Amino acid sequence: MRRRNWKRANPTSLRHAMELCLDYGREKRNLSVERVADLMGIPSKWTLYKYLENGRMPATLIRPFEHACGATFVTQYIGASAQKLLIDIPTGQAADQDDLLTLQTVLNDTVSLLAQFYKGNLESEEVMGGLTAAMGQLAGHRCNVEKAAAPELALFEGDAE
Repeated sequence: MRRRNWKRANPTSLRHAMELCLDYGREKRNLSVERVADLMGIPSKWTLYKYLENGRMPATLIRPFEHACGATFVTQYIGASAQKLLIDIPTGQAADQDDLLTLQTVLNDTVSLLAQFYKGNLESEEVMGGLTAAMGQLAGHRCNVEKAAAPELALFEGDAE
């Protein structure tokens, strides 16, 4: 069985987002539905199955569910349905030559995906994943440039003299 590229997975509905979270937890963390329900503090796996069946989960359980599964597809879907762009907060670390080459590769791949989409050869979900990855990479470099103007204190770096 071919492994899924989780960076390009985009939920198309709230129910699909919940299924993606569970699939991610099963594949990456070897979690069963029972274990996810236990980590969320839900007394029965059947309650979690009920949420999955009808695609309705109380808002107070979304973050515990995502934390237990290790993925944020529900939050991504909610943001995207409100026409908001969500990307991971960049850490702002020093970039080297490999980081710039990776950025160039991601941007080239994204332009290629766009060209294929406009020719009618790709579905929008695949293209959206590529665009989101490219914008995330660019946001990380933006954070680096922003921090270059006012670098953080390096209190614990270097030798103590």
